Amino acid sequence: MAAAGSPGVFLLAVNGQIESGQFPGFDDLYCKFCFVYGQDWVPTAGLEEGISQITSKSDVAPTTLVWNFPIDITFKSTNPSGCECWGWWDPARRPGTRLTHTSFAGPQIVVSVYGPDFFGNDVVRGYGAVHVPFTPGRHTRTIAMFVPESTSRLQKFTSWFTGRRPEFTDPKVVAQGEGREVTRVRSQGFVTISFNVVTKDMKKLGYDVSPSDMQNPSLVPVTEGIHKY
Repeated sequence: MAAAGSPGVFLLAVNGQIESGQFPGFDDLYCKFCFVYGQDWVPTAGLEEGISQITSKSDVAPTTLVWNFPIDITFKSTNPSGCECWGWWDPARRPGTRLTHTSFAGPQIVVSVYGPDFFGNDVVRGYGAVHVPFTPGRHTRTIAMFVPESTSRLQKFTSWFTGRRPEFTDPKVVAQGEGREVTRVRSQGFVTISFNVVTKDMKKLGYDVSPSDMQNPSLVPVTEGIHKY
């Protein structure tokens, strides 16, 4: 049992935006997002899902689709694992030791991008997911997107002609590993997301997520960064 006055949960506050996407050959796209998390995580504020405006390429950025769509959510949890889709969590890790990418699995954000096809039907142009950073500060992540593919040329032609392209009934499946080995996909596009992360009461529970000296070059003495010739 926790000592009197000590917190029983920690908080992870995340805000930022889905900044832009690059999808060569496609235009007039919009995106959707949702968060996927384990049973130990509970959202306390903000939105778990959303849909952006339709954006088009411009003369200034002919290869980039700019959304700048905001995301804002706060989670509480007692366990920095809590996501069954990652098997890297080590329950034997002792409190007070640093959390690393191989010892932590937290919420993921799933992004799906849609746009019109040749016949004007809305079809998926990309799925992707990334874990929410756990280190306080500003982070930028670029997600490699992908789309499901038909298993035969006949199905591919039929789906193109009817406007019913292969897609997931629930985009959250992108954040899970089950069944992925039998799904045929193709890489298509990139999406850039920025996160601003704030944590509360993690150190009081024995977890250290502060950046290491190697992760933050500003902590390295200036003389160590000077090349010697």
